Amino acid sequence: MPSREDAASLSAMLSLLADPTRSRVLYALDVVDELCVGDLAMALEATEDAVGYALRLLRTAGFVTSRKDGRVVFYRLADGFPGPLREHCLRQLVELSRQVADAEG
Repeated sequence: MPSREDAASLSAMLSLLADPTRSRVLYALDVVDELCVGDLAMALEATEDAVGYALRLLRTAGFVTSRKDGRVVFYRLADGFPGPLREHCLRQLVELSRQVADAEG
């Protein structure tokens, strides 16, 4: 049985991943190595504010890293992003996307 600390950590991580914008950001960064907020917002059809907030939380959690090129900040998945969890989450996200698409017609 996991310790209270481990359970709290897992719960926090799953809560972070449960948000649709954050999970879509992670998926997009897995498909395209590196993107800026504006490009992510356009690809996800979301506001730059929503994407920026999602990236801030993901960066704080250690899931993404950033680099600045002039005035533009680019984001990518962190090397330490848990591999098996990442693969599982992305597979589940793809499957859920397919189910939603099938349900919509």
